[in-house]
Amino acid sequence: MADNETVQLRTISVPEAFVRRTEHLDKPGRPDAAPDAGPGAEQPAAPRARGVRDRYLDLLRALALVRVVIYHNFGWTWLPLVFPSMGVMFALAGSLMARSLSRPAFGVIRSRLRRLLPPMWMFGAVVVTAMILDGWGPHSEGHPHWWWGKLAFWVLPLSTPPFAGTVHGFSGHLPHSWAEQVVVPLWYLRAYLWYVLLSPLMLKLVRRVPWVTLAVPLVLSAVLNSGLVDQSGRVMETATDFTTFGACWVLGMAHQEGLLRRIPQYVVPSLAPLVLAAGFWLLQRAPVDDPRIGPDLEAVPLAQAVWSFGCVMLLLHLSPSWERWPKPLERFNGVITLLNSRAVTVYLWHCVALVMTEPLIDQLWNNHFAYAHLRWLLTSQWFPLLVAIPLIVLALLLFGWVEDAAAKRRPRLFPYPRRVKGRRRA
Repeated sequence: MADNETVQLRTISVPEAFVRRTEHLDKPGRPDAAPDAGPGAEQPAAPRARGVRDRYLDLLRALALVRVVIYHNFGWTWLPLVFPSMGVMFALAGSLMARSLSRPAFGVIRSRLRRLLPPMWMFGAVVVTAMILDGWGPHSEGHPHWWWGKLAFWVLPLSTPPFAGTVHGFSGHLPHSWAEQVVVPLWYLRAYLWYVLLSPLMLKLVRRVPWVTLAVPLVLSAVLNSGLVDQSGRVMETATDFTTFGACWVLGMAHQEGLLRRIPQYVVPSLAPLVLAAGFWLLQRAPVDDPRIGPDLEAVPLAQAVWSFGCVMLLLHLSPSWERWPKPLERFNGVITLLNSRAVTVYLWHCVALVMTEPLIDQLWNNHFAYAHLRWLLTSQWFPLLVAIPLIVLALLLFGWVEDAAAKRRPRLFPYPRRVKGRRRA
């Protein structure tokens, strides 16, 4: 989003055969916090038992992942307005980070990197190998020495890892831009990494000057997107993402520190609608790339920053803090638990699954029976999603165990919880 080329990277269609439904891709997270749910502004919430999961946050994380996949399939621009996934996920991550920083900061940062990087390394091993086999290499960009150096960002994503703009498409079986499409999720890992590295400093600022710390990312986002700053280059790309979601990360930290409980209960519900109105106003003022689709929140960083901040304010203010599922949600325990256990894997591999739907559906077009009787299905926007879901499950089976190994857990092939007869699901 630092320039037109960066925005294009975030909004690449998956795949090209369905360009109209996925012209604007969204960004896509995870973490775990323990929000307080005190009944009044003056009364602190009861402390949560150590190790007990907050199912409300698990629900938010699962909804965010599902929303990202749906948005990348359909390209519905109203979805980010209904549920700004990445703002929510960065807020949850900030809350968890603040709670974890009760321990020595170096150990916490090392633990976060250990959980984040191995799934990315597995993803990179597959994607980089595929790009090289499809014609990408040191001479593709005209700077062979820089090419080798930039490969280091596949090890530590302090900046966007290099990727192929166009390749051969494996003899036409995939679109020539397939590599550019599948690396879209990597922006999140880069932003998350910088938040983690700077969290000890951010937490100190939250404790000393909380309201100033909350406002700084929004002010910086306004400055960067004012048109007065040249946004080209890797540094500005990283700075734009950092300021877009920085307020949500800081708000998650402030919530964990109990800041929201120290203000009157009517303040957040009164202020949040005004913040949302400001975000929507900024969105409507922004230039529209495609009149057929209308304004896209994902393509307007300042509007996204303000809108996400307002939504996160409301969600953290509600914060019911469930240790057990409410009865209407018990039936979804399995899929929500699975998504939380494999959040990074789903996030990294869902674009690969969506890209792979194109050659599979093309084969059905060549089938006489399918062409004669199932054209209504083959032309449906829902069909690629139905094809992508089993491919995502396959990715979970093949690569999900890396998340267990990174977290020093016993690797599991498919961590879907089993229900014990006669016992209510936790």
